[in-house]
Amino acid sequence: MPFEKSFIPYGCYWSTPFCRWQGSFANLHALTFAAETANRALTERKFPIDQIETFVLGWTVPQKSAFYGGPWTVGMLGNAQITGPMIGQACATGAKCVETASLEVECGQSRLSLALTADRCSNGPHLYFPNPLGSGGTGEKEDWVLDNFGNDPFAKNAMIETAENCAREGKVTKQEQDEMVLLREKQYRDATANDQAFQKRYMVLPIEVKDRSGRKVLATVKGDEGPRTSTAEGLAKLKPVLPNGTVSFGAQTFPADGNCGILVTTRDRARDLSKDKNVEIQVVSYGQGRARKGFMAEAIIPAGKQALERAGIGIKDVAAIKTHNPFAVNDVLFCREFGVKWEQMNNYGSSMVYGHPQGPTGMRLIIELIEELSMKGGGYGLFDGCAAGDTGAAVVVKVTCK
Repeated sequence: MPFEKSFIPYGCYWSTPFCRWQGSFANLHALTFAAETANRALTERKFPIDQIETFVLGWTVPQKSAFYGGPWTVGMLGNAQITGPMIGQACATGAKCVETASLEVECGQSRLSLALTADRCSNGPHLYFPNPLGSGGTGEKEDWVLDNFGNDPFAKNAMIETAENCAREGKVTKQEQDEMVLLREKQYRDATANDQAFQKRYMVLPIEVKDRSGRKVLATVKGDEGPRTSTAEGLAKLKPVLPNGTVSFGAQTFPADGNCGILVTTRDRARDLSKDKNVEIQVVSYGQGRARKGFMAEAIIPAGKQALERAGIGIKDVAAIKTHNPFAVNDVLFCREFGVKWEQMNNYGSSMVYGHPQGPTGMRLIIELIEELSMKGGGYGLFDGCAAGDTGAAVVVKVTCK
């Protein structure tokens, strides 16, 4: 069933720039950084922080003291009277947090819910698990970020292998992937044109990165760090990462750091809080799906179909589409399945170009989807993306412009 009561006030959402791992955000604690950014964003929007009733926190890479993540983060934000769940659903975390916040409103548990997502892939934790039965009592270890990129314990493969599996079965060539990369990079440059006019509609800028004392400014971040400007010749020269494969480093995303936030509330409250009373944003539906073992890129297909079915619409009813595309293969498969032209989706950028902090990735794409729809005069929008474990998540929103 579609949602009926969940609305996002226009302008009550934000994102930091995304910085390639080991870049300017590499040493910032993801949760304290997210709380600081949210406080700034809400203050700049003159939003009453104490009126938030429920809180949803999404993260996928543990940070120190993240055991207290939900109540700690919202307390740092400035509302120590509320709490809420923590969600970690790999790359589907952002979409799941929007759904969870919407469900709070749908069932009457909350009239105003904040969904906040934050991750830092940089300097990921190195975990040690005691194992008294190990050789000499030696325990087991895990590098949280890199080991999980490299091994799905159920499918027994690395993430890049899932892209190769889909490319091989779908006969997606390296040339197709290279062409998709060039198009997606061109679309991203539209978002940075005219002094970042599109990104400034939602992005918190600039961000000063300070040392631990809070006094010395180490860097001033004025936009995404990491997007490439590829050429056809340069991509053609890149060899596939795996032997006999098709996926090069140029046709996949990179780990990143950053955070995002979205407020979900009732229709009347959304009208009161909106910075433009002529724009109404409804969360319409959520869908999820799972592909065969080792075919992660395919999971966007059942997830997208479920979200569209629950919304009661078809792909032809959708005015804008954004995808989390960790590999160019994803978008090739999506377009084939839904009969969509490459240039009809991912206007103004996608995660393949500006990076993937995991938890916040889908949420930023949903925010960009809303802004694109508002510029177009409204309509339905679909976000769709794959996630670890051969899964996918999708969200349908509807923007109405009076």
